[in-house]
Amino acid sequence: MSDVVIVGAGIVGSSVAYHLARQGVPVTLLEQGPAPASGVTAGSFAWISDAGGNWPGGARDLREYVMADHRRLEAELPGVTVRRTGSLAWVDKATRVPPPRPGQFLVGPTDIAALEPNLREPPGQAIHTPSDAGVDPTALSHALVASAEAHGATVRYASAVEALQVTGGRVEGVRSSSGFHAATTVVLTAGTSIPELCAPLSVDLDIAASPATLARITAPPGLVRAIVACRDFEVREIRDGELVVVVPQDVVTAGAAEDAGQVALRRVRAAFRGSGRCRSLGHRTSPRPMPAHGPVIGYVTHDRSVYVAVMHSAIMLAPTAGRLVADELVTGKLAPELRRCRPRSR
Repeated sequence: MSDVVIVGAGIVGSSVAYHLARQGVPVTLLEQGPAPASGVTAGSFAWISDAGGNWPGGARDLREYVMADHRRLEAELPGVTVRRTGSLAWVDKATRVPPPRPGQFLVGPTDIAALEPNLREPPGQAIHTPSDAGVDPTALSHALVASAEAHGATVRYASAVEALQVTGGRVEGVRSSSGFHAATTVVLTAGTSIPELCAPLSVDLDIAASPATLARITAPPGLVRAIVACRDFEVREIRDGELVVVVPQDVVTAGAAEDAGQVALRRVRAAFRGSGRCRSLGHRTSPRPMPAHGPVIGYVTHDRSVYVAVMHSAIMLAPTAGRLVADELVTGKLAPELRRCRPRSR
């Protein structure tokens, strides 16, 4: 019998499995796809920041740990790299940028040209956040799972979880396409599938699906130096010679004549000099989980047999969330940092 069964090997489930296995906890990680990060994680832009952005609910309480936990995983996991490029953000030329927050700087044309020399028409002002970074979410998930396995975790792919096994009012494990998996605690990290799995339980999980479209483009190395964000797109270099681009969802839902990958390619070519040889590698639209009140992390049963962990900005928060969730499961003590992330009872 496994002490803990984790449902979902996206970035959150992979992080929880890794942190538990390092503490010697018997873990079984179930993933319906053929590999870690087969779902939403693979379609994530993976912008890491502790300065700007939106931090709903309990996410704000995790903010101060984000960069340190990503640095820690970079040191602990072979082959994981945090690309510390900083970011440059504006809306459009006609819109004044908001006042910078701590750790951010208002920059003008000279600084913008130095930061992004390939921009064809740089804005008059932008917000520069030097500490911002990015990761490869698929590579990070694979590294987390590989290390979890090296520490004794069991991983089952092509194992779609169908339901919780409830006996006498207690959850005793999960039923899946690979059979029954018994557990002392089931940890649900399966994103938008969590509310359906929790339907037999008395818990209020308001988790919407928010579609996001990400395109991949070949590019000359260094064409885009920082994380660049404006009204028309967000783009960054995920590895030498490859860009990831967020395509505005209104373009996708409007059913434009071009597919999303071609829209992204056209916008990058219009924005950056030297982009004529860029080519589309395709795109994907993923249903990101969007909890209504910020991250939802904690037990959903009084007997502590079921635990959920779901959040927007999962790539950013997963190293911290995985560490704190593992500590709660191992010690039985609730982490004060997660106080405002707790699930709501009906």
